[in-house]
Amino acid sequence: MTHAIEAVTTDRAPAGGTTSCHHCPLRAMPVFKHRCDEEIDFIQRFKAGERKAGAGVRILEENQRDTHLFTVLTGWVFRYRTLEGDRRQIINFGLPGDFLGLQATLDDTMSHGIETLTDVTLCQFERDQLWQLYGEHPRLAYDVTWLAAQEERTFEEQLLTLGQRSAFERIAYLLWHLYDRGRHVGLVHDNAIELPIRQQHIADTLGLSLVHTNKTLQKIREDGAIEIRERCLHVIDEERLIRHGRVERALWQRRPLL
Repeated sequence: MTHAIEAVTTDRAPAGGTTSCHHCPLRAMPVFKHRCDEEIDFIQRFKAGERKAGAGVRILEENQRDTHLFTVLTGWVFRYRTLEGDRRQIINFGLPGDFLGLQATLDDTMSHGIETLTDVTLCQFERDQLWQLYGEHPRLAYDVTWLAAQEERTFEEQLLTLGQRSAFERIAYLLWHLYDRGRHVGLVHDNAIELPIRQQHIADTLGLSLVHTNKTLQKIREDGAIEIRERCLHVIDEERLIRHGRVERALWQRRPLL
């Protein structure tokens, strides 16, 4: 059940419970680009506070204006669109380090919503401060552009998945994709990741019925590439999972963290 948006609490104070950008636990991870002290100082000033929420909270509502951008500090979220009849399309999932909110212009409404899958902490930024970022910190501005370009690449992969991959390939690809993303931000331990998504989330991401999703997941389990126990994905044979998902691996590169 989705909780009301009022369940979200915001701490606007620069200290006293919020995470210092200089001591951010994500910043030390190899997947993120190195930042100089001057850039981190600006990001700290750019940061307006932190927003915390439990699972099932709508952080952003569809077709409403919101003046904030977010970086996921802890937890999982997902972006979605809905159609009449409560039909939902999940666009993508947000994990620690992901930057949210670039999809709307400064004065436009959000075409999508964002909902939490787990307890989350989000670093919150004021959207109108992007002008200062672009004017004073060209390297940070380039990184924001890079993040937007990566989002476009994700959409291309999603279009390929929905248009050309079979149901078996779609689910195998999604499981590997989430596993690989989680690995880069320290969520994989002993070839396993806690996966907070349910079968309905998979169905809503991949355009499948819940029954079809259930049957296809069972086939992937029986193949021996993965096990799913107590909402944990255990990858037994990653290369087999990659082949099943027809994954084309991109060259690994560090990515920006705001």
